[in-house]
Amino acid sequence: MTTPRIDPDAPAQKAQVNDQSDLGFGKVVANKVTGRFLSHDGVTMSLKYGLGAQYSERFYLMALKARWPVFLTWMFGALLLMNGIFALAYLALGPAALADVDALQLADPFLRAFSFSVGVFTTTGTGTMHAVGGTANWLQILESFIGPLTLVACIGLLIARLTRPRMQIRFSESMIVAPYEGGRGLMFRMVNMLPGELSDVQVRVNLTWFEEINGVRERNFHQLDLERNSVEFFNLHWTVVHPITATSPLRGMTPQTIAAAQTEFLVHVSAHEETFSTRVITRTSYVAGEMRWDVKFASIFATGPEGILAIDVDRLDRTERLPEGSTIAPAALEA
Repeated sequence: MTTPRIDPDAPAQKAQVNDQSDLGFGKVVANKVTGRFLSHDGVTMSLKYGLGAQYSERFYLMALKARWPVFLTWMFGALLLMNGIFALAYLALGPAALADVDALQLADPFLRAFSFSVGVFTTTGTGTMHAVGGTANWLQILESFIGPLTLVACIGLLIARLTRPRMQIRFSESMIVAPYEGGRGLMFRMVNMLPGELSDVQVRVNLTWFEEINGVRERNFHQLDLERNSVEFFNLHWTVVHPITATSPLRGMTPQTIAAAQTEFLVHVSAHEETFSTRVITRTSYVAGEMRWDVKFASIFATGPEGILAIDVDRLDRTERLPEGSTIAPAALEA
């Protein structure tokens, strides 16, 4: 089967072509690139030149998005590194730069200088230890300015992470084509990984692929009709389904046509996060290599207390194999 074609002379199809939305990527630009628009983690695969390195802005965004173990490890490591640099600077001034160090009962000169640096950096005090000489005192003054400012920045990042509205949606690793109501359906599953409640959850799925129109190969966008595009309660999981019917852009598709058209499915999820009473957004995408055929999702439900619905999140990606050819071949409903 060849890549799907659209006859622009047909009135209904012509209106469909004219009404397509490129989601803001730009139709001209979209036809010049061949890569995916979003990673599976929802990161936009694009670059902007002419804005400079933007190191501080990128660092701030990375600090907000990093996992807690990674964030705390890097923050603690950065503080140790800065204090180590100041300790080496005190050592470089010679053993006479710090006085009354014997009270620490530390034989290693670096550890003594490091302890003094931590006391100045954190403003907790250095006890009887003190700097001797003009250079050592100026170094201590410099550290007494840098230390509190660094700690304030770290505390600010902690507060920003704690008060940042967010949701952590886990999507199934693969999008599948499974039997659905006598035909085929395009499906993926998702679940809320955080204990915070989400309500008014809305999903949009857009298809982008290359189509051949009047002998010209061009990339077009389609918004897929879903079995259900919103749910009020999202306490468990949600299997998002696009029924493949005669009116679907995917009618007649096979693994070969999906791969040849460089297909990508862009998923946009928005929800009301009740903890901060605001809307939050997340995204993901699937490409041809992340699709599975002739399978169906296995049951995700688990045995819970009597009268309580329960799911096992570890089963989110599990599928059951179907007889070969069950969904690879187009269904009769797509004719």
